[in-house]
Amino acid sequence: MSIFFSYIFLGLSLAAPIGPINAAQLDKGIKQGFMHAWVLGLGATLADAVYMLTVYLGVVQFLETPIVKTFLWLFGFFVLVYTGIESLLSAGKIISNSRNKNDSKWRSFLSGFLMSLSNPLTILFWLGIYGSVLAKTASSYAKEELLMYSSAIFIGILTWDISMAALSSSFRRLLTSKLLAMISILSGLSMIGFGIYFGYEAVKLLFFH
Repeated sequence: MSIFFSYIFLGLSLAAPIGPINAAQLDKGIKQGFMHAWVLGLGATLADAVYMLTVYLGVVQFLETPIVKTFLWLFGFFVLVYTGIESLLSAGKIISNSRNKNDSKWRSFLSGFLMSLSNPLTILFWLGIYGSVLAKTASSYAKEELLMYSSAIFIGILTWDISMAALSSSFRRLLTSKLLAMISILSGLSMIGFGIYFGYEAVKLLFFH
């Protein structure tokens, strides 16, 4: 059982480093509350599941081809820069606790999914970490245990998703509008920063590979 919990902790560790998803979730929670932040994280988690399955099925070599990597870096650049700019433009418009009826949870979910799916760092993460975990576990355990430990990684990721959504939505209740706007601006700049890095990597692959 202790091995199971160590894999949950691994899932938490994979989700915890500050990156574009956490920045977007923080921004979404501050502006629109727990549910929007949670479904954004859920979208990102679904993309993680897609990559986990890809690594598990062994078709990850396709994702490693230069043309696919270039497309992902470029797609990530557009998604992150667009989301970051949108975040900056709406930084001063923190919505009160009454929900805006026009806000779509589906849009938040799709945003998280696309942001994570178009993130080549996610691929490298799953290829490097989950790939090595998979190789080690497959040599020591049966297929049923492999599935159980993969589920434990997933439980860790989902736990982090709920924690981030709860934390960001708590911020909007506890902090002043000015501080919330500042956090939202920092989140937006963080996403744009990651986007520019993705764009730079795409240009490197296109012209200097």
